[in-house]
Amino acid sequence: MQAPNEKISHLSQLASTHELMDSNKVRLLRHMLNNLTPADIADQIEAAPPKARRVLWDLVDKEFEGEVIGELSEELRGEILEEMESHEVASLTEGLDPDDVADILQQLPEKVIPEILQAMSAQDRQRVETVLTYDEDTAGGLMNTDTITVRPDMTLDVVFRYLRRHDELPEITDSIFVVTRDDVFLGSLPLGKLLTSSPNITVREIMVTEVEAIPADMADSEVAHLFEKHNWVSAPVVSNTKQLLGRVTIDDVVDVIIEDADHSLLSLAGLSDEEETFASIGRTTPRRAIWLGVNLMTAILASAVINIFEATIDKVVALAILMPIVASMGGVAGSQTLTVVIRGMALGQISRSNLGWLLSKEFAVGALNGMLWALIMGCVAALWFQDPLIAVIIASAMVINLIAAAIAGAALPVILKACRIDPALAGSVALTTITDVVGFLSFLGLATLFYA
Repeated sequence: MQAPNEKISHLSQLASTHELMDSNKVRLLRHMLNNLTPADIADQIEAAPPKARRVLWDLVDKEFEGEVIGELSEELRGEILEEMESHEVASLTEGLDPDDVADILQQLPEKVIPEILQAMSAQDRQRVETVLTYDEDTAGGLMNTDTITVRPDMTLDVVFRYLRRHDELPEITDSIFVVTRDDVFLGSLPLGKLLTSSPNITVREIMVTEVEAIPADMADSEVAHLFEKHNWVSAPVVSNTKQLLGRVTIDDVVDVIIEDADHSLLSLAGLSDEEETFASIGRTTPRRAIWLGVNLMTAILASAVINIFEATIDKVVALAILMPIVASMGGVAGSQTLTVVIRGMALGQISRSNLGWLLSKEFAVGALNGMLWALIMGCVAALWFQDPLIAVIIASAMVINLIAAAIAGAALPVILKACRIDPALAGSVALTTITDVVGFLSFLGLATLFYA
């Protein structure tokens, strides 16, 4: 019997050939594909070139389609859903968790959603509609409504009998939630305490009341931060009136963490977080062209600054040789600060109370590094061109640019966020412009002043 990794490797080789439509190959491919887990099937579809994806999707058994589509990237899921009829989507969502169904429905045209909801059972429809009332990037959009609740005056023996009436507990259940008759959240009853306590005592005696309930409108990134901070497996979600709405589980939080990491990584390169490895040329080219155009405009601005000092560069050729060093050092120093600050913001560590200290720290770091590398580069320039004056100019320019880069790297993310602009996406472009302009202006400006 083949190990799962061997199956996946063999499947990848088979799916990459041009013989997908050969009947024998298709039968073998279908068998291998549907013997994988839904997550592995989704990985195989996403790893295939665009033309092969549709073939692979058509080979997935109907009973697995709902789970598989829930594992696909948002963009690929949208492409598949666009080609499906309403009744097919309704069938596909059967048995899925309400939050997963809500994710699928949010990618469909609004006129189609009522048809799909109507095809569901009354209970499933109510659960999905509850999740749909919240934005997908909030705790309400993440939550599941499959909670088990008990009253505080129940004995543990009664709780045991109540639990045995269920065919199974919801996945990733580590606690039972304690509520009033009006569903107001009071606390939680960990399964560990339930199993090890006397069956004659009441829930009130052993329930945990210090549990931090999550407001339904809390941003998903803040939810992820709380899970990381408290090492939660699941957490209750409540309304403004403290009524229990559902729960968020660790599997959904992991998805949020991965999505945020992908967003940050791609944004630093000026790419959309919808960028796919195997996206078509027609989709990829325009997305990258936008930020290349923005970068070109900033490069023209830097070149315009250089053009101002054309006469000085003509007189001293060494300036043209050394000029890129100043801008490059500033760019690297600024990127270091920018990355640290964006990470701090993502983790919720930066606020108005510590922003002043952060700016002071980055100013000091920029100044110290500026003086260190200015001294080294000054010595190199003096020996290289046998000109002490050019050593003083490049050393001074490097100090100025590294300080400016450090301050810009720390301040830009805060300013961009205040302007409702994604710091990860726009920060690097703005920073490059600042370090280039300041670097060229300080270096060539000082050269003009000294050599005049």
